[in-house]
Amino acid sequence: MVRFAGVGVVNTLLDLGLFLLLHDALGIVLANFVSTSAGMTFSFVVNGLVTFKAGRLTLRHAALFLATTGTVMWALQPLFIHLFLQVADELLVVKVLSIGVSFVANFAAYRYVVWPATTAATA
Repeated sequence: MVRFAGVGVVNTLLDLGLFLLLHDALGIVLANFVSTSAGMTFSFVVNGLVTFKAGRLTLRHAALFLATTGTVMWALQPLFIHLFLQVADELLVVKVLSIGVSFVANFAAYRYVVWPATTAATA
């Protein structure tokens, strides 16, 4: 979990920085798509190889990662941004809150779907 959180900090800074840079020009949905796509690429490589110790990244991993992370980042996160904007006016706060929701959803998806823990065979 510590490695995941460390990757998450870097990923969040990348996502947040790009989102804030681009949202005026592109709007919330497109800016979020670009910023989360950049973060997803970083996250796939580092979480796969370092956090979940996949050894190598496969096309299966990539497909599962894209399906789960895409759902969270491109559907769930914009939904939460719009929902949180109903109760808070500060876009930065709303984006950070939606990243928190995404953090929990992504960890569960990676641990149980993309890179499930393998159990050691007992001798």
